Amino acid sequence: MIFTTRTAILFPLAWAAMAAGMVLAANPPFDDLRKQAPIHGDAVAGASKAATCAACHGAKGIAVAPNFPNLAGQSATYLYVQLRAFRGGARVNPVMQPLAKTLTDHDMRNLAAHFALLPGKAVSRAAQASSRGSILFHDGDAALGVPPCQGCHGIDGRGPRPDRTSTAPQPAWSSFPVLAGQNAPYVLTQLKAFRDGTRIGTSNDKVMQGVAHDLTIADMRALAGYVSRL
Repeated sequence: MIFTTRTAILFPLAWAAMAAGMVLAANPPFDDLRKQAPIHGDAVAGASKAATCAACHGAKGIAVAPNFPNLAGQSATYLYVQLRAFRGGARVNPVMQPLAKTLTDHDMRNLAAHFALLPGKAVSRAAQASSRGSILFHDGDAALGVPPCQGCHGIDGRGPRPDRTSTAPQPAWSSFPVLAGQNAPYVLTQLKAFRDGTRIGTSNDKVMQGVAHDLTIADMRALAGYVSRL
């Protein structure tokens, strides 16, 4: 190959472009949810676009298999920010990312509104109040540095209760998920992802990464089983 002045200029540019691409691949976009406002959408319009979702999440938002999450009854804001994270690359999943990339912002809001209005999963067996999962969920484990899950997910696992009387800054409560009745295998997979650092693309993920860091697999299983029966 004959190197010219033009070639000498283009090669560094090409390498710079490749390096930039590698950095982006290694550092996906970060979604800061700390000031996320509650979102609203057209549930009827969302229902008309939900057929594809039904293949995994069920026609009524109750997953067809326990390794998929139930969407029915979730906060619309939580569902929206997850779709946004999949579309933007902050949350990685080989199935959800391509699907989310086809959605507009209005589509995501409408789908979120649709599933939020559906009734959540009914459980057939009550959670054990004195179990290890119950203790971790309600009290945490001070010796391990694990905070109680109810602090963010609500005392009954059905979402947090914002303090409307307080003048202190309030977290973006509506971006936290409902855990009650969620499928145990799915919850366990997410806890492992938080602990292993494979789910860190949002500010909420960063919080959960710290929480899950000190949980054993046995504790994760206990928590997942407990919330699935709430």
